[in-house]
Amino acid sequence: MLITTVLLVAGIVASDAIVLGALRQHLVERVDRQLTPLAQLMARLDPSVLGPAGSDVTRREGGGLDLVTAMAIVYFDARGVPVSSVHTSAAVPDISGNVRRPFTAGDWRAVVVARPGGGSVAVAGSLDAVDGTVRRLQLVCAVTGLLLIAALGTAGWFLVRAGLRPLRTIEDTAAAIAAGDITHRIPAGGRPGSEVARLTDALNGMLAQLERAFAARAQFVADVSHELRTPLFGIKGSTELALMGAVGVERTLSRIDTEAGRLAALVEDLLLLARLDVQAPVLAPEPMDLRTLAASALADLRALDAERPVRITGPGGDGDGEPAPTLGDEARLRQVVVNLVGNVHAHTPPGAPARIGVGNDGDFAILEVADAGPGIPPEQRERLFERFHRGDDSRSRNGTSGAGLGLAIVRSLVEAHGGRVEVFPAAPGTTFRICLPLLEDSQKL
Repeated sequence: MLITTVLLVAGIVASDAIVLGALRQHLVERVDRQLTPLAQLMARLDPSVLGPAGSDVTRREGGGLDLVTAMAIVYFDARGVPVSSVHTSAAVPDISGNVRRPFTAGDWRAVVVARPGGGSVAVAGSLDAVDGTVRRLQLVCAVTGLLLIAALGTAGWFLVRAGLRPLRTIEDTAAAIAAGDITHRIPAGGRPGSEVARLTDALNGMLAQLERAFAARAQFVADVSHELRTPLFGIKGSTELALMGAVGVERTLSRIDTEAGRLAALVEDLLLLARLDVQAPVLAPEPMDLRTLAASALADLRALDAERPVRITGPGGDGDGEPAPTLGDEARLRQVVVNLVGNVHAHTPPGAPARIGVGNDGDFAILEVADAGPGIPPEQRERLFERFHRGDDSRSRNGTSGAGLGLAIVRSLVEAHGGRVEVFPAAPGTTFRICLPLLEDSQKL
């Protein structure tokens, strides 16, 4: 408001100065147009007219000068010496006898005209009326400007306060959130589509995301605590039983080793996900072909279930396996394949057919792991890659499921390679498709 008021005052002062200057120039030019014909008339008259009857002549000839309140007429000889004069004011400036354009002498405007027989005559008129008109307009402009500034300043003050009211609401909301109320939201304010309304929508959206993030973090901490508690309690329980002599040492150590391995695997998975989240350099990419991973997946499935029919095809099940060159960390991608193969073994009946698809599609190298199991319910597909999300235990062959980190690791590792993971029904069963950037010929070894 202060900056706007200063700019408003500067604008009004500048515009008033321009208007007043233009008005005064116009009035002075009008005085010139009135004095010039009178000077030309007086140049044709004899200076004797300025004798006893001179004042009458002056008043008669100057009666039409509406902007001249006082006038002086001076005749000069050829040497520029005054020979006769008459004036209606006691304060008459020194008027030179040189012939020139109308000029200002003090508060007077003068015109000098040469006489036909030699010499010149000067006619001067007072500018008091012009200055008075300009002063009256200046006073009007000053009063009008002050009233305008006061009115606009007052209106602007209330309008700005009203416009900033939603921002004060945002400030109060921020204070409430800082105090711990993450569920607090900014009430709708401002004209729809205005800057304040857009800011309110953006902040409410951000707060909703923060609330979901805090809730997800709390859930994540709870899930981690639960997963860590299970093997730790197993180790503690086995140790207590061994100390009481209830079980043998060999059996106790075997149970501790199993639970410790489970705990170590869980910690490794969590560490890997954490490093991927912060984009730490966990990859060592080199040129490779996904057919190597397809052959490894085929061998793993047959090792887990020798009765399961498994074959390698092209993408979508057409033809045989095709080259799929890409730039990747083979050890990490092998971990992806191991997790997908483990899902097939855990969630499909023994002997159910499976397929490994490998090839390329457009700009992507493709690796597919498809099964003919019971499939994934539609309501679980959206949460399939969430951390600690488990499917229905009834779909598992042994009635139990893992920690729920396998598919989360699959997605994180594939995205770290610049690719994506797709999942869709395979009628029957489910197909996981890994899409990685295809290696260009210039990048191949």
